[in-house]
Amino acid sequence: MKHLLLDTHAFLWWVEGSPRIGRRARAAIADPDRRCFLSLASAWELAIKSSLGKLTLATPLERFIPAQIAENHFEQLPISIAHVSRVADLPFHHRDPFDRLLIAQALEEDLDVVTADTVFTRYGVHRVW
Repeated sequence: MKHLLLDTHAFLWWVEGSPRIGRRARAAIADPDRRCFLSLASAWELAIKSSLGKLTLATPLERFIPAQIAENHFEQLPISIAHVSRVADLPFHHRDPFDRLLIAQALEEDLDVVTADTVFTRYGVHRVW
């Protein structure tokens, strides 16, 4: 059983308790034997969406993300040179730079990805939804 990397929307839907998150995804995140990671790429994406007015959070981003990571027992996944280098080798099935970095991280770290985005599977990433 692999550990999990949460796509940005999956992270938000999990912390909001949204019914939009898939049943399999919800069970995988809740599984105490699986470690769940939030990439710094997702934190960056949330910051950009917040600054553009596309995302409104109840608390400032600099408090929201650390609080949710701690409350949900998630772990931060830093961005490494290996992750960035892997992006350069990916085909352009996906154009979103944040998703491309998440895909690279999942491949480099051998993580399953919790995402509704079916394009991830075109990269050989195991998608949990």
